[in-house]
Amino acid sequence: MSLRTLVSAIGSWTPAVELSEDPLLAILAAWPSIVGTDIAKNSRPLTVTRGALVVLTRSSAWSQQLGFLSERIISAIAERTPSAGVGRVTFRVGKIATKAAWAARREALPRGPVRKSRGQSASLAEAFERFRDDVQAAQDAKRTLGWKECPQCGAWLSGERAMLCAPCENARETSRSRQVSRVLFEAPWLGYAGVAKIVADLSSDEYEAIRKRTLLRWWDLLSRTRRAGKLSVRESERLFASSYVLLKSQLAPEQITPSTVRNLLGDELHDLLYEKGISHQQHG
Repeated sequence: MSLRTLVSAIGSWTPAVELSEDPLLAILAAWPSIVGTDIAKNSRPLTVTRGALVVLTRSSAWSQQLGFLSERIISAIAERTPSAGVGRVTFRVGKIATKAAWAARREALPRGPVRKSRGQSASLAEAFERFRDDVQAAQDAKRTLGWKECPQCGAWLSGERAMLCAPCENARETSRSRQVSRVLFEAPWLGYAGVAKIVADLSSDEYEAIRKRTLLRWWDLLSRTRRAGKLSVRESERLFASSYVLLKSQLAPEQITPSTVRNLLGDELHDLLYEKGISHQQHG
């Protein structure tokens, strides 16, 4: 029997059964070849839920860059892991650990006291008792080194880490971003001082970052409306346009003039949102 060359063996390699059964592991393994090495260093697949792949990125700029590649990502995943059933891609900003950071983190893990080899447990009760003692010993070792538990999920964090683990911190930031965006939509004239009274511990930098992201999202919606040349059935675009104008201009409602609205929206979008609506009402 002849031996295959290393190159041919690697070229024909496919994930093992247990890897193939977990679509996320298969996507993680192929991620650099899907998006390229540079982008892979600044992003990481997190979960696959109900046909949606959630990707962690280093910044909103990387999320936007990957957004342009969504169709390519979905197509590449379908070729490599068709059972994953990924039909859309969403992005979340957070910290991405480098290989060096992961190695350092592994080295910092408390290993607890060295145990002598133990024979097989005499009973199921003894096995559980040993397991409980081992878990307790590992937790005690972590506490000795200054590790703390994440108050949200109970994951252990090294002493220099923040109070929340990365997933819980990301979830917290997402929740706060949605809360602030909701206030900006309903009362865009409040400004930082007004929103900070509603959202606890909101910094000016955090507010400004969410404000810019919200404006970009609203403008994207309005731009799609302009290209389509028509409003949706509910005509909710007018509400988004009003909030956009107020948030973009940072003026009080009584200071907004028709020329301000037209200058910020542009003639084409302004006429689509307001002139056609007025004309339609007059004819009706």
